[in-house]
Amino acid sequence: MRRREFMTLLGGAAAAWPLGAHAQQPPMPVIGYLHSGSPSPYAHLVAAFREGLKDAGYVEGQNVAIEYRWSEDRFDRLPELAADLVRRKVSVIAAPAVSAGLAAKATTSAIPIVFGVGEDPVKLGLVASLARPDGNATGINFFVAELAAKRFGLLRELVPQAARVAVLINPANATNASTTLSAAEPAARAFGMQVQSYNASSIAEIDAAFAAFAREGPHALFVAPDPFFLTRRVQFAALAARLALPSVFSVRQYVDAGGLMSYGTSLTDAYRQVGVYAGRILKGAKPAELPVVQSTKFELVINAQIARMLGLAIPASLLALADEVIE
Repeated sequence: MRRREFMTLLGGAAAAWPLGAHAQQPPMPVIGYLHSGSPSPYAHLVAAFREGLKDAGYVEGQNVAIEYRWSEDRFDRLPELAADLVRRKVSVIAAPAVSAGLAAKATTSAIPIVFGVGEDPVKLGLVASLARPDGNATGINFFVAELAAKRFGLLRELVPQAARVAVLINPANATNASTTLSAAEPAARAFGMQVQSYNASSIAEIDAAFAAFAREGPHALFVAPDPFFLTRRVQFAALAARLALPSVFSVRQYVDAGGLMSYGTSLTDAYRQVGVYAGRILKGAKPAELPVVQSTKFELVINAQIARMLGLAIPASLLALADEVIE
């Protein structure tokens, strides 16, 4: 065989040789995304999470894969879903909800976890301290209890005649429900209000709670932060409008759907930060050395159209404070 023919054959064989024989490609890291809610209502927040990942240098499908696990508002499924992610040996678990963070932490002490919680993560046992987590978990604290007093104060300002306030919680989300109630009662007393708690863990129970409101006539409604409640925000807006019941919520998505007022952390910003931290851990940062980030961006959103429908005049002081007034 001539030398030129031999070299041609060798070159063709090399081109056909499996790529792995040239250079072993490192496997793409996998993030496990664990959430207690459903995909559709959280699509914009998942987009914010991906934006945070991009800020850290990772793009889904290009240099990172994401395994999504949604419990569809069934909190009892979270341990099973967390265990599945652990079996798959994901590189990091992103859990931007308190119930998901607790399930992940209870399932693994080895895989890094980035949580997003409204309660104090130290009291929850997720970290040793905010400044130095000292374990396999870190993340974002976007407050719940600390904002309850602020929401009651805003409610008092917008609805000064409100003396009896219904507080709606989801008992299936036990940690969140307990935190909300323990914060709401002293906050309401400080503004001369009385609170009565009501439970709802399903669509039918939300309807039943509003039927109770119709009978008992509370002056206003305080809705606890909750993933399941967020999925039912249109139902809340419609039922509150039917009863002409002024309602205050934790995030703006309720107001966009027709609710009266919300005050709370920008969830978009919080989910983006979860993505940033997940990306930093993929690059080698240790959760134990990443301090818990506390939210600094808060939003007051008021639906002026709903206020007019309820016969409420929005005080100039609230208009000046509002980040957005929806007309």
